[in-house]
Formats: sequence, C-alpha cells, structure tokens
Amino acid sequence: MKKILIVEDDDKIAEIEQDYLLANGFEVERAADGRSGLAMARQDQYDLILLDIMLPGLDGFAVCRELRRYKEVPVLMVTARQEEVDVLRGLGVGADDYIMKPFNPNELVARVRSHIARYERILASVKPEQHVVKSGALEIQLDAYRVFLDKKEVPFTRREFELLAFLAEHPNIVFSREALFERVWGAEALGDSATVMVHINRIREKIEEDPAHPRYLETIRGAGYRFRLATPA
Repeated sequence: MKKILIVEDDDKIAEIEQDYLLANGFEVERAADGRSGLAMARQDQYDLILLDIMLPGLDGFAVCRELRRYKEVPVLMVTARQEEVDVLRGLGVGADDYIMKPFNPNELVARVRSHIARYERILASVKPEQHVVKSGALEIQLDAYRVFLDKKEVPFTRREFELLAFLAEHPNIVFSREALFERVWGAEALGDSATVMVHINRIREKIEEDPAHPRYLETIRGAGYRFRLATPA
C-alpha cells in the first residue's frame, strides 16, 4: 500500500484529501505545520508528499527546500496562491507539480497516482551498469542519479538531475525551452516552459564556476539551451 504524507494546516482540506486517498487504497498520515511535516518526512518513508504552501512554522517552500537536501520523494504542492512567481518558486525549490485550491478531489488522486507511477518507472529503469557522462571537471552518473564536480558530490533535486542528464545525453544539440519542458516534465505536468529557465539557473549555480558565463550549460539566444562537452580543466 502506498503511503502519503499530507502537510496541511486547514483541517477541512486535509480531511478531504485524506478521505479520498483512503477510499482509493492509500495509507495516509497528516501533519498540521511545516516543522512537524518535515520531521515526519525525515523519520519515515513516503511514496508522495502533499504539501501546502501557507503553513505555520515553516512554509511549504522552506519545507520542500530542506527536504530536497537529503531525500527524493515526489512532492505535490497544494496552494491557493495563483501568482506565476509563486508557482515557479515552488518548482524551483524542488516540487514536482502543483494543484490549485479549490481542487477536484478526483483530480488530486489522479495526480498522486501519476507522480508515484512516474517515480517508480524511473527507479525501475536503473541498470546495474554505470552510465557516466564526463565533461571537464563535471561527472554525471546517469544511472546512480549523482553529480560530481571536481570529484565532490553536488546535491540535485530529481527534476534538476533529469534536465541536466537529458541535455548531457544529447551534447551540443540545442533544445528550446518548450522541447525541454515536454521531454523532462511530460504531458501530465502543469506549468509552462518558464519552469525550464528556473531549473537551468539553479543547475548553473551548482556546477558553473561563473553562472553568468557558463561552461557547460550554454544559452543559444533565440533558440534554447545546449550541453557542451568541455575539455578537462
């Protein structure tokens, strides 16, 4: 049975989420504030986390950012904030998707199923042999979901890794933002191609010596982005 963690301070909304998930065969646990939700996520294993943004203690952005430092699990943000900057911020700190309040409970369940299934497909696709891309001081272990810079591991969220890995597997080919969004996020995700730019910038902050003048992830003005195979430093 798949286990879901609901982090939501509104009891009525949390109860609706819990009731529909239980009715569809999920196991559910709840937290009413950010700090307790983060503590539960650290101590236990969940197949997906439903995370509200407006939480007492730590807000959803802070919870997601901290969570991504040590654990990979699908995170679906549930929010009443419809401004694009908030949506992009949520995706930027590592959320996989978002759903707006008020929501259709059946759509919520469908979205939960979709993200769990997608994560399981990713895990099932891991092969025993190590597939590695090396470019200068950068090493990307594609099967292990690990990135090293100057032989030191760099933490990545799942979306950041998938975006970098896709570009690294197709070096020197330019992909538009729209093409990258379709390939990495897939048809089931909400949002738009601006999400790609947010993730590119976050990746550059992690792997580029000078993010304003990138060595690995180049911007081709008016066309998109490409991964350049750099020579050793």
